Amino acid sequence: QVQLVESGGDLVQPGGSLRLSCAASGSNFSLYAMAWYRQAPGSQRKLIAHITSGGITNYAASVKDRFTIFRVDTENTVFLQMNSLKPEDTAVYSCNANRVVQYSPIVTENYWGQGTQVTVSS
Repeated sequence: QVQLVESGGDLVQPGGSLRLSCAASGSNFSLYAMAWYRQAPGSQRKLIAHITSGGITNYAASVKDRFTIFRVDTENTVFLQMNSLKPEDTAVYSCNANRVVQYSPIVTENYWGQGTQVTVSS
């Protein structure tokens, strides 16, 4: 069982920066892959950044070179550093934890945070 609590969402100007945090409770945090998603009004939720338990990252093209996901396993926390923010980055950002606990048949654990609002506007 994992509980995720996001924080750091705010109103920022275009070109500004913001760091989101996702604090996890529960055991074995280091075994979970972590990800950030976002959902704008009227749109589907989209994967923005992902980091494996081993620290391998990947990003959506829309945020690559602007956003950085990193984790501090000793603090049970994953972060999303957002730079050069654009109005189109406005969305609710949600944290996700997931892992495969069995491969045959496949069984996964998947947890979500409550989301935090990021608004980029001048």
